[in-house]
Order: sequence, then structure tokens, then C-alpha cells
Amino acid sequence: MSNPDKLKLVKDISIKATVFGIAQAPKSTRAFLGCSDFKVYEADLLAAKVEPKELYAHESYVTTVGLTTGGLVSGGYDGKLIWWDIDGNKQIRSIEAHSKWIRKIAVSPDGKFFASVADDMVCRVWDAKTGKKVHELRGHEELTPQHYVSMLYTVAYSADGKQIATADKVGHIVVWDANSGKSLATMEAPVMYTWDPTQRRHSIGGIRSVAFSPDGSLLAVGGTGKIGNIDHLEANARIEVFTWKDQKQVNEFTADKAKGIVNHLAFSPDGAWLLGASGAGEGQLIFVDCKEKKILRQEKLPMHVHYFTLNEAGDTITSVGANKIAIHEMKG
Repeated sequence: MSNPDKLKLVKDISIKATVFGIAQAPKSTRAFLGCSDFKVYEADLLAAKVEPKELYAHESYVTTVGLTTGGLVSGGYDGKLIWWDIDGNKQIRSIEAHSKWIRKIAVSPDGKFFASVADDMVCRVWDAKTGKKVHELRGHEELTPQHYVSMLYTVAYSADGKQIATADKVGHIVVWDANSGKSLATMEAPVMYTWDPTQRRHSIGGIRSVAFSPDGSLLAVGGTGKIGNIDHLEANARIEVFTWKDQKQVNEFTADKAKGIVNHLAFSPDGAWLLGASGAGEGQLIFVDCKEKKILRQEKLPMHVHYFTLNEAGDTITSVGANKIAIHEMKG
């Protein structure tokens, strides 16, 4: 069983680019990386010397990658989704999926579908094998309450694949029925959004990550608290937890050792703990116990963390970010 008390760094890998997204093949050492140099790489993270191999490129930052039954899929700031055959080493298709920056994709548990979100404030659900659009989910305003452009940062599937959650810059959350595309619930996390009406007339923050508990009853969102100086990420990392069916917030956690934004969230396979990864000048792993309503552990990382993967056993964490990949284990 995984135990956050046993957390230890087992590998620290330097890489020439910032890694925004990672996907790992199940029961394999193969990993696929989406990077700031516009490229997608394959790497064996357990090799004695990790040497990422370039597969293909977008026209801007590659912000997200995912493995589906239809191949590897990547999304980027160019608004494109690209499918890649990882065994045949060739492109399957490329489509103009969104009119603005793609922020994230989430793959359904069975790998047959995936959802993409972008700053056009639309979530689109795709058939992974055919590339056909299944649903177009519109539940987020294009402008903030101050009439500035908003952003749709994050998306996640529930463990049974029946729900999809999306969340945006102003803290608006929507849970969707994955089959019908209908909205099931909405919630708000306004503390994660900061607007400065005098110094810069600018906003910052937003919900950057979302995750369902394994049993589907809880929905966690990650971001940051209110920011005093919007030119810097001076607020502490923040996680809020909702019982989404009755649309109520039941937990809130503020990291006392981590400033920045919680860019990714995941529950342990047994739901015993929730892990958030934050980023500012440096990063941090934040473990919380939703049942006991307490922070279990905060572990500093040497880089701003954009994303992480958790293996099937829940005892290995691979974090990616600014010029580094860190692998932690917590076995025993």
C-alpha cells in the first residue's frame, strides 16, 4: 500500500525544455512528453541515461498529452489535436480542434474517448479512434465579470467514465454527463480568482486542476488563494473539495509551505489521500486526507510542477515541469 510517509526521491532528470504534460504507457517504462519547444518526445524514464527521442511537433507549446485506444493524442497552444501511432511511429491525423489555446485533455478510463478544453471556453469530447466530435459542452462564460477574456484551464473524467468536470479562471465548475453531454451540477470556487481593479486592471489565478474521488462522490479542484501582488504568485496553494451531487464545498486546504498554483490533482487508487502538485518558483507535492480534513505532507520540489502521473498501484509519482522530471516512490 502506498504511504506518503515513505515518500522519497528516486530519480531527478534534467531536460532541456519545460515539460507541460506526460502520459505513461500502462505496465511499461515508456513515457510521452509535451514540451515548451513545441515538440512531443518519447523517453524511457527508467533508463540509466534518459535521452528523449523527438516524435513530432506542434506550432506552439505542447501543453497536454494522453494515451487512448486511437493512439497518443497531444494538444497545444496552436489549437490543434494531433494523433500519433506510437508503435508505427507515424501521424494518424491532425485537426484544428479549438480556436484558442488548448489547455488540457482528459482521457476516459476505457481510453475510447477524450475531452479537450481551451481558451475558447468550450469542452469538446472526441471519439479517440475516429477523431469525430461526440459532444460540445458550453457552460463557461467567455468574459470574466470585469469583461476581460477568461480561460478554461482543466478537465477530468470520473473513474467510471460517466461524468466529466470542467473548471475555469473565475472559479466556475461544471459537471457533465459524459454520455448525453448534459450539465449535471455547477459549483463556484471564487477565492481562487483574483482581480486587481487599481494597480494593473488585471486578473490572475483560476482553477487549474480538477479530480474525482475513486467512488465518484467527491470533486477536488486546485488553484491558489487570493493574491496580494498580481505580478507574482504570492498566495499559498489551495485545494477545495465538493460533494458535487449536492453542489456543496466540504473541505478546503491551504498549504502553509507552498506558494503558487495547484496545477494537477489525483486521488490515490483507494481514495485514502489526495495529491496536488503546485508550481511557482519551485514546486511542491501536497498530500491531504479529505476524510480527516488535514494536510498529511508537503514535499518541496526543485522545479515548477505542471503535471504528474500516478501509477496503477499509487506508489510512484512522476512529476514534470521546468527543465526537470522527478520520480518519487512511497512503498512500504
